[in-house]
Amino acid sequence: MEYITLFLNALVELSNAMAIYILFGLVFAGVLHELVPETLITKHLGKENIWSVIKSTVFGIPLPVCSCGVIPLATSIKKSGASKGATLSFLISTPITGVDSIMATYGIFGWIFTIYRALSSMIIAMVAGVLTNLFDKEEEKPKPAFNLTPNIGENSVSIQSCCSSKTSCCSSARAKEESFIVRVYNYAFGTLLKDIAQPLFWGLILGALITTAMPSNLSELLVEYSWLSYIIVIIIALPMYVCATASLPIAAGLMLSGVSAGAAFVFLSAGPATNTVTMGVVKKMLGSRSLYIYLGSIVVGSTIFGFGLDYLFFSSEIDPKSLVQMGEHAGILAIISSILLWLFVGYYILKPYFSKMLLK
Repeated sequence: MEYITLFLNALVELSNAMAIYILFGLVFAGVLHELVPETLITKHLGKENIWSVIKSTVFGIPLPVCSCGVIPLATSIKKSGASKGATLSFLISTPITGVDSIMATYGIFGWIFTIYRALSSMIIAMVAGVLTNLFDKEEEKPKPAFNLTPNIGENSVSIQSCCSSKTSCCSSARAKEESFIVRVYNYAFGTLLKDIAQPLFWGLILGALITTAMPSNLSELLVEYSWLSYIIVIIIALPMYVCATASLPIAAGLMLSGVSAGAAFVFLSAGPATNTVTMGVVKKMLGSRSLYIYLGSIVVGSTIFGFGLDYLFFSSEIDPKSLVQMGEHAGILAIISSILLWLFVGYYILKPYFSKMLLK
């Protein structure tokens, strides 16, 4: 019974931490979908080349979105025509950096750590994007032999007759008549959230289980087995949800406990970049091969740059502890957001079952 209570508490805390960022990401994606033409995204991010990856990485860096808030945004740009590589690089660069995260990193660790973190995340994201475009190319969709869609501009078909005949242009005509807010809502909480509801649900469950099973003496474990600290941190950070800003005090605490700056950096890089929720969405949206490239790039890249940071501090004889300056937040808004998110997720998960029951 005690473990069930701990699991439920972890699930509530995880939901409260994530929900507000996911909802913000959904709304932001809806606004982006309405304001940015799909042709623009297809033009700049649709090609399977290095320039689309670079543009996607740079586009994602300043956005103040976490590893779960980035999911609806990435889903949106993928639906708008972005290549797999561009989508994956966006998924990696956006949650690690961001204006809020960069400022908070500077406040806790100083400018050396901040610049190193921003540059390393860019490189990891670009490498992952390029590898995806090379080894997991988009499947070409067969072009239809005949154009069966009526050209409304060339034919004298009115909107009224189109709608009366119940063709596909009816929905598009009504969509144009809807207000901007309604269109944003329909796309964000209809199209996008419906796509990610199931992996989001299982990701929350698995994330809570991992959080419950995590040892309380983590920092002592990492100091005692310093040569294994990188591996231990990666194993913990990959499935765990922690946003870029919230990961900073954890990393600072690890460093103050005696863990190397490199191991703390691995947590800062791998933790925000991925979690169980993002893994599920990446697999569904981009496929298993892209998921392996995604995880491999983060693991290898974070480890290499972690060793590099340790070497930098060692060669310059800087004590990493001297850089750390330490402070937390919570609120009713997080609880309200969590309740709203669970209502939406529950609706999309249970809807097919209720539909089947009604048909019987």
